[in-house]
Order: sequence, then structure tokens, then C-alpha cells
Amino acid sequence: MRLATIEVATPVGHECRVCVRDEAREAEEAGALVDVTSGYTWLLERDGEPAARDRAAAVTPPEMREFLRRGDRAIDAAREALDGVPAPGDTDRGEFVRTEDGARVRFSPTEDGVELLAPIPRPNTIRDFMAYEEHVRNTLGEPPEVWFDIPVCYKGNPDTVVGPGAEVEWPDYSNLWDYELELAAVVGKRGTDVDPDEAERYIAGYTVFNDFSARDTQGEEMDANLGPAKGKDFANALGPYLVTADAFDPTEATMTAEVDGETWSEGTPGEMHHSFADIVAHVSDGEPLHPGDVLGSGTVGEGCGLELGQFLEDGATVALEVEGIGRLENTVVSADSGG
Repeated sequence: MRLATIEVATPVGHECRVCVRDEAREAEEAGALVDVTSGYTWLLERDGEPAARDRAAAVTPPEMREFLRRGDRAIDAAREALDGVPAPGDTDRGEFVRTEDGARVRFSPTEDGVELLAPIPRPNTIRDFMAYEEHVRNTLGEPPEVWFDIPVCYKGNPDTVVGPGAEVEWPDYSNLWDYELELAAVVGKRGTDVDPDEAERYIAGYTVFNDFSARDTQGEEMDANLGPAKGKDFANALGPYLVTADAFDPTEATMTAEVDGETWSEGTPGEMHHSFADIVAHVSDGEPLHPGDVLGSGTVGEGCGLELGQFLEDGATVALEVEGIGRLENTVVSADSGG
């Protein structure tokens, strides 16, 4: 199941909604996203349940972190909405159904007034690991022994997350612009000292991650034996969907990166030296995991311009695609251009 966050224009302002993608309408965009809260409300109303809107909001809140905190109950309700809300052609008049208070239940990701955001627009935390040996060797040389023993990471900025289609304004302190082809796991359960054998149960799903990197600034920071910080913190792209863990095999999917339509990078998550289960267990050692924590895989081998000896230019469009999740596309522009 593919979950999404959209922003919708309403008479009282813009609102965010958690939606589920109707795969049966993949080729037909109209109504392809089912609003989980409104969809579950409609089902409860159909069954004559009292206070349907309040009950639905309690089980399936319209904000992704809160939705994930509801656990399996929210996921099950999303599936019920996906299976139970009729498409336009299934109703007597061929129209979209609405709740009793007039709320829409289906949206198109391409219609006016609807914006597809990062599936988790404001993560609880971001940790990005270096799990691919080829990438480490290509950028840092011989990995230190500790790299083989434990997954290592830096902490990113959860306040600079952008979604599919968003324009990324490059900071004026950098002249070396780079993308990174990555996968990210999103935590769905709270836990501390998680057993590695149980760790996969703590993953709600997976999404595409572009860890944009100001390579010159990053290099200066790491020369001082700290960071990266400013070299990474200005933009973290996630999307377009959060695919639930039961519907995605992180060891099999093909990953590609295109720049202005030209393929620059290819890889597979199965090449990770440290698995996501290893990463979950390591992060939870002595500290709590929380729903909405984002755990990046790190860059696949030859998955960035630094490894290829070529960098992004002003106006370049970067498209990362992971089979089974979707395509995450962003355009980078200089700060001087005004965004």
C-alpha cells in the first residue's frame, strides 16, 4: 500500500491530508488518492455509526506522524477506506462520494489546488547512514574497521524536508551541487533496545530519499572532524510515496538517478552492508525510536556526482526512482535566482 500526504486548498485555508493510492486507478489519475480520514468517515457513516468524523479522526488522523502513531489500527482503516470507497464509475450518478458534511474523499495528485508533499513532511528525526561499501570506497578510500562493525550516520535537519516537484534553492555558500540516490525507512513503532531479529517490525514503510549535498561546504566541515551539517541541512527530499513494509522488499528494488533526462546512477538496496534491521537495532540501543523517525540507507555505489566527477548545474532537474515506490523529481536553482 502506498501512502501519501497532500496539501489541499479549502475555503478556510490549506490543509494536509493522509491519502492512500488506489493502484487500480494507476492509469487514470482522477480520484487516484483516497483521503484516509474522510474515506474512513464515509465508511462509518454508511454503517450508521454515530460521531463518524470524530471517530475516524481518532483512528486515522490527517497528519502522517500521528497516523503512524496509531499503528496497525490506522493501517487497517486505510485499507478499509481504499477497498470500500467507490470510484466515480461505481456510483449511480458516476460522481465522487462525499461525507455527510460535504468533505471530499478522492483527489487527483495532478489537479489544481492539490499538492503532493513529502509523505512525512516533518519527520521526527532524520539519520542518514553509510551502508554501501562501494560508495564509502569511492569517496573516502579504505573503510575504517569500525565501519564494518556498526552502522554510522549523521543527523539531518527535519525542518528542511521537501517533496516531489519542489524546487530546491541552493545556498549561496556552496558552489559544488550534488544529489544522492538513497532509500529511507520510516519508523512506525516506539521502541528501545530493539532485538535485531524483531527490528523489521518497527519499520512502517519505505520512501525515496535525496540527500542534497553542498560538497565544498561538507568537505570543509569534515576536515575539522565534525559534520556534515551545513553541507547537508538545507534540503532533504522525500517521496513521492511511503510504501508500507509488507508491500516492498528493500533488497530487490532497482534504483536509478536521472539528471535532465540522462541516467547518471543505478543501484539496488540489496547491496547494503548493514541492513535496515541492523540500523533499527543500532539506533535503538540505549535510546528510543519514535514513529516518524527517518533512517536513510546512505548513497548507493556511484549514486552521486562526487563519485562520477560531475556536479549539478543551476536549473538541473534530478529524478530519483525506486521500483515499487515511485519517482522523486526536484529542480535545483541558485539562491541568486530568487527561487
